[in-house]
Formats: sequence, structure tokens, C-alpha cells
Amino acid sequence: MNDQRVVLDGSSLTRCDVLRVARREAVPVIAPEALERVRKAARFIEEEAAGAKPIYGVTTGFGRNADRIIDAHSAEKLQRNLILSHMAGVGEPLPREVVRALLVIRLNTLLKGHSGIREATVALLLALLERGVHPVIPCRGSVGASGDLAPLSHMAAVLLGEGEAEVGGERLPGREALAAAGLEPVTLSYKEGLALINGTSLMAALAILACGRIEDCLRLADLSGALSLEALAGRRDAFDPDVHALRPHPGQMRVAANVLSLTEGSTLLDIPYEDVPRADGSFGVDPRTGSRVGGKPPKPQDAYSFRCMPQVHGAVRDAFDAACAVVDRELNAVTDNPILFPAAGDDAGKVISAGNFHGMPLALAMAGLKAALPALGSISERRVAALVDESCSDGLPRFLVPGGDGADSGVMLLQYTAASLVNALATRAHPAAVHSIPTCANTEDHVSMGVTEGLDLLDMTDHLLEVLAIEFIVAAQAVDLRRRLLSTVSGDPEVSRGPGRVTGLVLERIRSEVPFIARDEDLDLPEVLSRMRKLVRGDALLRVAADEGVAL
Repeated sequence: MNDQRVVLDGSSLTRCDVLRVARREAVPVIAPEALERVRKAARFIEEEAAGAKPIYGVTTGFGRNADRIIDAHSAEKLQRNLILSHMAGVGEPLPREVVRALLVIRLNTLLKGHSGIREATVALLLALLERGVHPVIPCRGSVGASGDLAPLSHMAAVLLGEGEAEVGGERLPGREALAAAGLEPVTLSYKEGLALINGTSLMAALAILACGRIEDCLRLADLSGALSLEALAGRRDAFDPDVHALRPHPGQMRVAANVLSLTEGSTLLDIPYEDVPRADGSFGVDPRTGSRVGGKPPKPQDAYSFRCMPQVHGAVRDAFDAACAVVDRELNAVTDNPILFPAAGDDAGKVISAGNFHGMPLALAMAGLKAALPALGSISERRVAALVDESCSDGLPRFLVPGGDGADSGVMLLQYTAASLVNALATRAHPAAVHSIPTCANTEDHVSMGVTEGLDLLDMTDHLLEVLAIEFIVAAQAVDLRRRLLSTVSGDPEVSRGPGRVTGLVLERIRSEVPFIARDEDLDLPEVLSRMRKLVRGDALLRVAADEGVAL
């Protein structure tokens, strides 16, 4: 961990902050004024608990048991039992990044000063992040209303010395994990159990980590699409800013500008169709006109998957921006119940039971992203299919095999894999949020299923990155073949055509890891895929563009 800090004050946490803490790139610290709010709320709930008016989850039972009055002196037992009885999660443990994101989001929410948690409990939550004590949290069990009860209970149990946690790569019982980090369990007081588990922190954590990956996918898709456009010897007109100003969707305009910036200086685009040779480097003659016929049909426009990149990629960008706005609001929101409004001045204060724990805002935002991602994957796969198909590739050889004699399959099977991945994306795109299943004896009779949306979304980003990796492999192969064909027929070996300033550097970066495929005997697809996967999952290709002043 480095010495960069993220200051938690309950009001200014950003997605970038969460990612930095989740990846152990920054250390969280608590703002002093936030601790004062925590102390004030804790004093307030202690005073209110001593009064005659029942307070949900403090002097009453939970959920359907809200009609049962609990002796205020049993606060510790009530809160502890809440945690232990809600540890009902199943499935694989959440990845460490998700757990760390969940912890920092929950901590920031509690620092708003409306939850009634004590300073000692807040301090222990912070210490888990500082010292790398990561609760073992099963991925399944939340229905996304009344918060993420089961997952957050597994988190909270470690604070009590219960449950399990991972420390230094070793999975230990909660008490042993705390001891290994030099920490002691806490004893919960009024409302603290509820404060820890009644919220949308897991949903938000999944959304943020997914959004971080999706942002990379959006940038990579513009880059792979630009390279594919050059491989097709495509046309720039469809990206003209005057066109997109007439339909001013922000994402659409940005993608069009990105493609033009990436391909600036390209001599592979806008080539007259009669100057694009066939796959064997030859030209024919139109018997009706006597004019030369090449490998590119005499038409003024390209297929939709190339021409409509701004409209499709851009629409996904706009859906992404809308979802991010929801997540940004959630990060600094109170998602607790009941909500405390401590006394201030002449205001005596109040405790209100409401529904800010309901995850539907996040669930629908993630459902929208789930619907959008297959569009980005599908249009990428269509470009791959066009480039490997000699009837669509405008002069490129079948399956992108140079001089193929029918015995070579080239990169044909990469399109099969892309098709399989796109089908998986489409299958996962169905929204979970439309399937509410009542819980808690019909007290919690409408739920969001937001965690299901988030888990689906994270898996889908993995599939999408694989599709884009395939497009980069195919587009790079196709660009090299196009250049060779154009160079062969130029009549002057010194005259050559090539990609744009940025796409050319990207192609060089790809070729530093992934060689040109000359024949099947030289082909090792598993190794090619592995190397390309590393390039798209890191920042190598995006960094090339950024270094050239194209931020994507």
C-alpha cells in the first residue's frame, strides 16, 4: 500500500476513491468532523432508547418481529443476534477487491452521522481496511432490500470475532484474524447491528467495480473498431462531426470524434474502390464499362457494424454515464433504517423508519448496463465476422490466411468463440430486478435483486473483454494483410499505405506480443489469445492512445 490517502467524510467519496482503496492503491482516513457527527448520533440514539416510544430495531424486534418490544437493556444481545441470525450467505467468497470496496462504502455511509454507530465500531471497520483483514463473504444471499443483509452480516460478524476473514492470504476464524492483525472484537450497542447491515454497500461495490471495467471496454471498443475500419479500407464520412451535430447524443458525438482522432493520417481509409485489389492482388475489368474492378464493391457506404459505431458505441456510453450518475449519488447517501436526525438547536431530533435501504435505483441502473453490454459485444463480433468472410471483407483473403489454398483455417474459429461469448452476454442480460420475491413473512414484500444484477454485470464484463481481444487479433491480422495487398499492386515498393498515427502505434504494440499469422503451421491460438487478453486487461493499448493525446 502506498501513502496516498482517501479522506472519508460521508459526502465526497468518488468511484475513483473506492477503486483506489479496493486495489490497495490508497489508504482511507476519517475526517475529524465526520467522527464528531458519529459521536453525536450515538449519544442521541442512547437517549432515545431510554424513552417510552418504541424505536424499530432498537427497542423492537426486526422485520416481522417489529411488533415485539425488546427491553432496552438487551441492546447488546439484540444486535449480536441480528448479525449471527442473518449470516445465511452461500456460494463462492466475494473477491478481495469487492470486499474492500464494500467496506469503504459502508464506512463512508456510517460517517454521515445518521446511523447511530459508535466511534469504536467505526474505528474497527477502518482498521480492517488498513491492516488487510478481509471478511469472507459468500456471494449469494442478498435480495437487495432491507439492504444487503446476509452479505453484510458476514462482514459484521468479523467485528464481533465471529465468521471468517482472510489475512495475509490465510483464511482464519474471525477472532483469530483480528488477533493476527493486533485487533480486538467490539460489543455492539443500540442499533449498531442494523447500521452495519441495513444498506446497499455490496450492490454499490459491485456496480463500481463493474463500471471501472466497462469504462475500459468502451475505450477499447472505439480503438478496436477504428482498427477494424482501417482493415476494411472503410470510409470516414460516417464519422463527420457535421453528421453527429444533427443528432447530438453525447456518446455518439464522442465516439465519432474518437474514431477520427485514432485514424488521423491513415492511408487505408477512403481509397477509391477501383484501387482496392482482390485477395490475390489482382483486378478485373467490368465488361460493360471497361473500368477496373477491384475487391471493394462500388458502393458509397460500409456495413452498419462499421458505419454505425458512433450510434451503437455511443448509446452504450450514454447508458454507462446514466448508471454512473446513480452510483455516484449512492456513494454518499444514507441507506440505513431507521434514520436518525439528532437534536440540533431548538429541534428535538427525530427517528424515522423509511426505505432508503431499497436497492432498486442501483438494480435498475445495473440492469440497464446489462442490456447495453451485449450491443457492444455483438457489434464487435459482427466486425470480426465481416473481416474473416471474403464475401464481406472487400478484398481480404478468406479467414485472413495469406495465399490460402483451402488447407488453412486461419482465424476462422475466433469468430466462433466471439459468437459464443456474445450469446452468453445476451443470455445474462435479462434483468433480475423485474423478479421480486417477497421475504420476511411479506413484511419485505418487494425487493430489488440488485446483487444478482451486480454479479451478472461483473461476469459480463469478462466476456466482453474477451470479445474485444478477439477483434484486436483479427483486425491486426486484417490490417497487415490489407497493407501487403495494397503495397503489392502499387507498382512502387517505396509506396505503401498504413494505419493512422495512433492506430499504427497500437498495431505496433499488439505486434510486440502477438505475431502476424502467416499459415496454420505457425498458429498457436491459445497463446495468441492469452497474450492479447493480457494487453486488453491491462492498460497497455489505452496508454498508447493516451500518450498520443487521445483520451477516449
